[in-house]
Amino acid sequence: MKYWLVKSEPNAWSWDEHVAAGIAEWDGVRSHQACNNMKAMKIGDRAFFYHSIKEKQVVGILEVSKEYYPDPTDKSERFGMVDFKALKAVESPVTLADIKATPELEAMALVRQSRLSVMPVTASEWRLILKMSDTTL
Repeated sequence: MKYWLVKSEPNAWSWDEHVAAGIAEWDGVRSHQACNNMKAMKIGDRAFFYHSIKEKQVVGILEVSKEYYPDPTDKSERFGMVDFKALKAVESPVTLADIKATPELEAMALVRQSRLSVMPVTASEWRLILKMSDTTL
């Protein structure tokens, strides 16, 4: 299993909306690097749902339920999407400030590539953020 972090502006698509949908597509990604990360996702992989812009915090956990396929909202036909199933909210959101203040997370893609919307998370980063959020799966 691989781990990921996906970002969304809560006013565009929030954790609560994803929970209400149950399973939903992760569309609208227009970065080649982010799409390459989505191409590497496999069914069963897990992802942190991160509210970007004002909140800047991990708020939930998703699971890949459908692998990469064409994004019908992309008129250029160059980008795709994956589907995620909402698994659970984290017990305590983990903020970007919390992550930056944790030496073991200084190499995390979220810290190094702050504008990237879909990024890998190492297994050790995953476990540490779960611990920081008081969340078990």
